[in-house]
Amino acid sequence: MALLVLIVLGATLGWLASILARTEAPGDILRQVVLGTLVAVVAGEIANDGTIIGSLSFLSLGVALAATGVALVLYHAVFRRKARA
Repeated sequence: MALLVLIVLGATLGWLASILARTEAPGDILRQVVLGTLVAVVAGEIANDGTIIGSLSFLSLGVALAATGVALVLYHAVFRRKARA
């Protein structure tokens, strides 16, 4: 159940990041959703002491949320810099 929650959290944050950044290319939107999902799952697993099949603690949920947000902000900072150059 925890794995499913982290996947949905990451995908939702990636999708919201694409809306906030006004990304319209389908490949870019998919890239953000995949990035959000991967970061949320990895960060949640690390914060939950490597057990992702069982329950999910609030700490690991918060860490996954924060790590996904930071990763998406960094992605947009690098992506925007390359697009302007």
